Amino acid sequence: MPAEEAGELSPAGRRLYAYAVERHSFDAAEATAALGVRAAAAITELAAAHLLQRAPGGGPDRWSAVAPRAAAARALAPLALLVRETHDEMDRLRGRLEALVPAYEAGTARRDPGDAGHLELVTDLGAVRGLIAELVAACERELLTSQPGGGRPLETLEESIGRDESLLERGVRMRTIYQHTARYSRPTAAYVERVTARGAQVRTLGDGLMRMLVFDDHTGLMAVPGRSGAALVVREPNVVHFMTAAFERSWLGAEPFPATVSPDAARSISDELRQTIVRLLSEGLEDKVIARRLGMSERTCQRHIAEIMRAVGAKSRFQAGYLLRPAALPARPEPRPGPGQEQGQGQEQGQGREPGQDRTG
Repeated sequence: MPAEEAGELSPAGRRLYAYAVERHSFDAAEATAALGVRAAAAITELAAAHLLQRAPGGGPDRWSAVAPRAAAARALAPLALLVRETHDEMDRLRGRLEALVPAYEAGTARRDPGDAGHLELVTDLGAVRGLIAELVAACERELLTSQPGGGRPLETLEESIGRDESLLERGVRMRTIYQHTARYSRPTAAYVERVTARGAQVRTLGDGLMRMLVFDDHTGLMAVPGRSGAALVVREPNVVHFMTAAFERSWLGAEPFPATVSPDAARSISDELRQTIVRLLSEGLEDKVIARRLGMSERTCQRHIAEIMRAVGAKSRFQAGYLLRPAALPARPEPRPGPGQEQGQGQEQGQGREPGQDRTG
C-alpha cells in the first residue's frame, strides 16, 4: 500500500515540508530547483494534509508551512463534529427509552406474584453490568454478595471499587463472601482492605457458594449455569427470601477476611481445603471440576490431589476414590456427654457439619 493511502507522507512530501519550515514562503519553481525534483505533486499532497497554506500577501503561487498541531486540528474538525453529533443522538435515544422506565416499573409492580415477570434472564454481559450499576445506585439498606471462584479479576475490581465505596458512603450495609483461595489474590485483598475500611464486612468459605447478589431483600441476581456473563434477575419475594437465607447460612460458617494471612491461618485454610478436596474426590469429580468448585487453578488442585494420593498410598484416582469413600475414612470419636447432658446429644450437635462451620468469626 502506498504511503499516501496509509495516511503517511511520501518521501517527497517529507523533504518538501522540511524545506518549507525553513523559510517564510516559497513557490513551486523554487522548491523544484532546491530539491532537484518536481515539487508540484508534493505541494498538492501537503496542502491536502493541511500542512501547507497559501502565503499571506504572497500571491496564489506562494506557499508557507503550517504547524503539525494546527494541521491536525483542521483535519480532525469534521470528525470531532461527527463525534459530538453522535453523542447527542445517543443522549436523545437514551432519554426517549429511559422515559419509559416509570411505566415499566409501575406495570411490573401490578403483576401477579406468580407471574413469570418476576424472573428475567439477561444474557448480555454489558446489560448485566448496567443492571447491577442501577440496582447498586438504588440500594438503600443492604447489599449481599456471594462470589465463588477465588480471586476476582483486576478489571472487575477496578470497575466495582468506586461504585461500592459510594454505596458504603451512603450508609448502605454491605456483606460479601469469597472462597478461601481469594485471600491469596493481591488485587482482591487490596479491594477488601479498601471497602472494609469504609464499613463493609467480608468473609471467606471453602466450598458451597452460589454466585449471587441480593439488594434490600427484594431483588436478586444469580449466575446461570453454563452461560458465562448471563444472570437471572429475581423479583419473586419467596425466591429472594430463599437466596437471602442461603447467604445467611454460608455467612455463619464463613471466617473473616484478614488483612494478612498468618502462618497458622494459612495452615488452617490448607487443612480445610484438603478435607474438602478429599470429599469431592471421593464423589468421583474430575480435577477441573474440583478446582472450579474451590476457586483455584487446576494445576494447584492437581498438586493437592497428588499429595493426598501419596498420603493414602493410592496409585490411581480410582483407587484414591475408593480409599477415600466415606465408609473407608476413620470415624471421628464421639464427644462424651457432660454433666446433665443426655447420651447422644453431643452427636446430634456435631453431626453433618463441615470443618469451619462452627466458627462464626
